[in-house]
Amino acid sequence: MDISSLSPVADGWRERKRQQTHERIAQTGMRMFVERGFEETTLDAIAEAAGIARRTFFHYFDSKEALLFAYEDRAEQGLRTALARMPIEMPAFEAMRAALMAMVLEFGTDEARTLNKLLRSTEALRARKQSNYERQEQSLLSALRQKWPEPDNILRLNLIAMIGIGVLRLAADAWNAADGALPLHNHLEAGFSELQDNLI
Repeated sequence: MDISSLSPVADGWRERKRQQTHERIAQTGMRMFVERGFEETTLDAIAEAAGIARRTFFHYFDSKEALLFAYEDRAEQGLRTALARMPIEMPAFEAMRAALMAMVLEFGTDEARTLNKLLRSTEALRARKQSNYERQEQSLLSALRQKWPEPDNILRLNLIAMIGIGVLRLAADAWNAADGALPLHNHLEAGFSELQDNLI
């Protein structure tokens, strides 16, 4: 038997195991942050509860702060995927709006609201949260330019990315202020409606 023929299967198994461990660590950390508070939860405690060695933790995350942003990273990738699926003939602004709506319908969960509360719990995390909006804007712009690469589109796509993340940011603020009384997508839709009815 050619052993090399087994390597794709083995590689697939290893990747699944890695993803499962990554998810277990992230979920364990989030649960402990909610139960104990972010500052009070140590990296050692997370590793022990997740059933891994401390050194193994750093194969997956470079800090306990990084656990908080793993969910946001998935949501960001979800936005890029949703945008890529939009019809190319769709106006870029409408495609962005639809992609954002698809993303929040998938990721606008109670877990996301809990995460937002945790990210507001310390000054350092609040600062990093603000810087993440800039990263999200650049990520959205990159996805927009990949879909509509013509040079004449650059300024328009920059504005669309800024508007999209701005509306998302305000929607998330309203969602948190209302303690999740309405779903995030309701706040997002209200933001876009206000923009179109009164500002454009």
